[in-house]
Amino acid sequence: MTAAGSTSMLTDAMLKRFAERAPGYDRDNRFFEEDFADLKQAGYLTAAVPRELGGGGLTFAQMMQEQRRLATYAHATALGINMHLYWTGVAADVWRSGDKSLEWLLTGAVKGEVYAAGHAEKGNDIPLLMSSAKAEPVTGGYRFTGHKHFGSLTPVWTFLGVHGLDTSDPAAPKVVHAFMPRATEGYSIKDTWDVLGMRATSSQDTILEGAFVPDRYVARVVPAGFAGADLFVLAIFQWALTGFANIYYGLSQQLLARTVESLKKKTSLGISRGSMVHHPEVQRSVAQMVMEVEALGPYLDRLADDWTNGVDHGMAWPLKIVAAKHRAVESAWKVADIALELAGGFGIFAAAGMERLFRDARLGRIHPANPALTYEIVGKMSLGVHPDEQPRWG
Repeated sequence: MTAAGSTSMLTDAMLKRFAERAPGYDRDNRFFEEDFADLKQAGYLTAAVPRELGGGGLTFAQMMQEQRRLATYAHATALGINMHLYWTGVAADVWRSGDKSLEWLLTGAVKGEVYAAGHAEKGNDIPLLMSSAKAEPVTGGYRFTGHKHFGSLTPVWTFLGVHGLDTSDPAAPKVVHAFMPRATEGYSIKDTWDVLGMRATSSQDTILEGAFVPDRYVARVVPAGFAGADLFVLAIFQWALTGFANIYYGLSQQLLARTVESLKKKTSLGISRGSMVHHPEVQRSVAQMVMEVEALGPYLDRLADDWTNGVDHGMAWPLKIVAAKHRAVESAWKVADIALELAGGFGIFAAAGMERLFRDARLGRIHPANPALTYEIVGKMSLGVHPDEQPRWG
C-alpha cells in the first residue's frame, strides 16, 4: 500500500541487497551504512513528510505497510530507520491537525536532517511519560542532564529526540521533549553496542551533561505521566510501538518463508516419502507458525487504518497500541522458537541464518512497552482505573 498513484520506494533490487547485507552487519556488529545510503537516496527518509512540504506524503497506514515489507528482508535496518520515520510521522500528524509548531522538523527532513530517539533510561519502564534525566529551565531553553541508552542511528543522526523531567515546581513536575542538534556542546556518545541482537542499529549510549537545547527545538512541555499524553506524545507511542509491531511481523514472515523453503529440501532416515513436509508433526508445527502470522496482519492493519482515518478511540488508544505491539512480538517469538526447532541441529550454526533471526526475534519483548507495563496499562484501562494511579491496599 502506497500513496495514490505512486509505487513503493522499496524496489525489489534494493530489498535483495538489504537481505544480502544483513548477515554481515550482524556478524560485524556494524551499522547498516549502505542500506541507509540507499534508503536516503530513494527518498524513504521523507516518505512520511506531507507532499505540500516536499515529502512522499505517505500516511501512517501506508508507512506501516512499507516498514513491514522492509522488515521481511532486513528487519534490523527497518528497526533502525523506524526511529527517524516515527519522528517525521509524528510531526506530520501534528501538522495535519493544524498545529504547525513542528513544521521545522518536516522541512528539515527534506533538507537532509536525520532524527533519532534518545528516550531509554535505566530503571524507567515508562519512557516519554517519565524521565530520570533532568531538564533544567534556563534563559532561552533547557539544559539536559542524564544517561540515555539505545541511542538509535548513532552514526548518522543530526538531531536527537530527548526528554527530561523539569522539577522546578515540585508540586507539578513536567516532562520536556526536545530535539538536540548534533553540534550541541555538553554531551558525549559512549560506545556500548555489543549486544544479543538487532546489532545493525548501532544504538550507542548518549551521556547528557548539561546539554543546552534552545526553545525553538523544544517540542512539548507537558505534565508527567499519562496526564501529559497529548497528540504529540500519543503519536510517538503509535508510530514507535506499532512500527515495532509491524517490523516483528515482517520478521515473522521472513522466518516462516525460510522455514517452509528449507523443509522442502530437508530429509530424514525416519521418513520414507522424501522431504520432511510429509511428517504430521512438521505439518502441525508449520500450521502453528502460519496461524500466528495470519492473525497479525489484519489486526495491525485495522489499528493503522483507525489511526489514519481519525477514529476516535479516546483514552482507549494507549491500550490498543501497547496490546498490538505485545501481541506482535509474542507471536514473532513463538514463530522463531518453532522455526529453530524445525531447523534442527544445523539451525544453531551461523551459516544457517536461523540463529540471527532467533536472537533478533527475542528482542521484541524488550522493546517498550515491556510485558509488565503492557499488562498494567491494559488491565487498568479495561477496569476504569487511571493509569497514573498507584496501587492501594487495605
